[in-house]
Amino acid sequence: MDMIHVVWLALLQGLTEFLPISSSAHLILLPRLMDWSDQGLAFDVAVHLGTLSAVLLYFRHDLVIMARDWLVSLKARELTADARLAWAVIWGTLPAGIAGILLSGVAETYFRSPLLIAATTILFGILLWWADHRRKEARDEHSLGWRDVLLIGVAQALALVPGTSRSGITITAGLLVGLSRQAAARYSFLLSIPIIVAAGGLETRKLAESSLPVDWWALGVGAAVAGISAFVVIHYFLKLINRITMLPFALYRLLLGFALIFLYA
Repeated sequence: MDMIHVVWLALLQGLTEFLPISSSAHLILLPRLMDWSDQGLAFDVAVHLGTLSAVLLYFRHDLVIMARDWLVSLKARELTADARLAWAVIWGTLPAGIAGILLSGVAETYFRSPLLIAATTILFGILLWWADHRRKEARDEHSLGWRDVLLIGVAQALALVPGTSRSGITITAGLLVGLSRQAAARYSFLLSIPIIVAAGGLETRKLAESSLPVDWWALGVGAAVAGISAFVVIHYFLKLINRITMLPFALYRLLLGFALIFLYA
């Protein structure tokens, strides 16, 4: 890969992984639009590690408390707010994990059409705006019940289809169950940790079984750029989301979706 391609693709991954606009759609479409060669499995592993490091670093204090209280809950059967949140992340991950195991081959083969990406980008952009517009309650992420977690977890499984946006659909579902914008985003970002770990582990195993040469310098640059840009996005998104609403992201999705239809229909 040319270094300029590495930087652009890593920056795109970092900027879109946690925004409700679908990182997978952008990473599929940019090489097509620019007529670049496929970035390859090793690069996907690197940028996933970069975004994983960003979310772990940002939520490091929360994660330590959640892990401590979760371990205590196993022994004492007592649930603090942070222990409940840790369980919510665990149970909320299961639907996407099961769907990923059952449908990964189908998703990689049949779900990468630009017109399908256009349709999901538009549809779930409208749903994101509607969920934000009708939001009445403003609970925090520690108040999630098992029905809320199940709904958000099932919604996350839909992100196997490019264009849906994992963060977009989980934030949408969070808004629908009555979370505030910031709480929906925080829970979405916490939910991303086991999913990114699982996806990165699967890709790493495939990479280990491959005999292709690895450009370690390009991978290091890609991981660093993706990690730094993702950290900045998480920080400012959570600071600004209550002020800017979800409307700009919904409008962006509509514009992107119709542009794809114009290009590929």
